[in-house]
Amino acid sequence: MAKKRPQTKAKRPQLSDGEIPVVGAREPCPCGSGRRYKACHGRAAAQAVTELVHRPFEGLPSECDWVALRELVPAATVELTLKGGLPEGVPSITLATVLPMAWPALRREDGSVLLGLQNDTASGDISRDLADTLQQALAAKPGTPIQGRRAPADGPRLQDLLDPEGAFEPVVHSGFEFWVPDAENATPEVAASLERANAAAIPTVKLTGVDSAYWCETPEKNHLRWVMPHAEEQLLDALARLHAAGKSNLGEGTRLVGSFRAHGLTVPVWDLPSGVGAEEVEKPAAEFAERLATALATDVPLTADERRARGGLTNRQVTLS
Repeated sequence: MAKKRPQTKAKRPQLSDGEIPVVGAREPCPCGSGRRYKACHGRAAAQAVTELVHRPFEGLPSECDWVALRELVPAATVELTLKGGLPEGVPSITLATVLPMAWPALRREDGSVLLGLQNDTASGDISRDLADTLQQALAAKPGTPIQGRRAPADGPRLQDLLDPEGAFEPVVHSGFEFWVPDAENATPEVAASLERANAAAIPTVKLTGVDSAYWCETPEKNHLRWVMPHAEEQLLDALARLHAAGKSNLGEGTRLVGSFRAHGLTVPVWDLPSGVGAEEVEKPAAEFAERLATALATDVPLTADERRARGGLTNRQVTLS
């Protein structure tokens, strides 16, 4: 019998990591290793998708307000400023808490862009996902809603696209009429979405005397939710000192009831009597800010009463993200 000729394998072209396309997890990896994608280059891609960024808005102007609009405020908008200015044909870019039909973004007929903040994201880095959505919207045709997708693991983040010196000034709305310039001519789907969103919106007001504090009204009582930039352990110590001294409230009938954790920041929450509006809490909040600054500057060990107060505050923390 004739000998079989030795088989020679044609060499596959070598691809860099950035050139390797995404395929199904059980398919052969396009790099030619012979392994399944999930066990080869898909492993790094999966890790990039699932790895949680603890403070996704760190480094952006007004990080605390980004957190508030992501987690606490129903209806608000902010004008965004890009590095290098707006592209031709894009008159404005507006960040919005929520968009109709839960769209991640919308390129309006006039070329302006609306970017939704409260949508679910595909990875553990909200900033990268939002930046990818924004880039899609800037490249889309006017009148096009943007659909969500998995952002490239090496794509830019908001910190790469937005001007770090740009102002970030949230405008809180009573409803979502900002969705459509002419509500009377909205499509039935958008009109129905607008009606549902307005019915669910909790009345909310941003305080003017302190940063990133938001008053809201609920049927039983009102609340103040204040996103603070301080390190969590330091802030809890300071709040415990004030709580133990009876100085953590915002006036008669108010009470510091706990805090949220959200995107790496701490959000103390006060219960307010139903008759206390946003204007009435402005002065007490400013006075509390002064007391808190003094407590934050204190580094002596906590007393027994302060440790008990801290334990109570810690037990009443709720993690939002």
